[in-house]
Amino acid sequence: MTNINKAPVVTCPQCGKEHVWNTANRYRPFCSERCKMIDLGKWANEEYRVEQREQELSDDDHHA
Repeated sequence: MTNINKAPVVTCPQCGKEHVWNTANRYRPFCSERCKMIDLGKWANEEYRVEQREQELSDDDHHA
């Protein structure tokens, strides 16, 4: 018999450590403050990029 109310096990996006999902964990989805700060530092150093697709110009845009 499976316990439906059992908290899921998730993987920390920074270190890959598996931990039980806990809404009381103020660092979620990370396992710890350390992993959260490492991730924040990577964003601050522009190590992560969000892909931006170039928009094609319509004929109306060419005449502006």
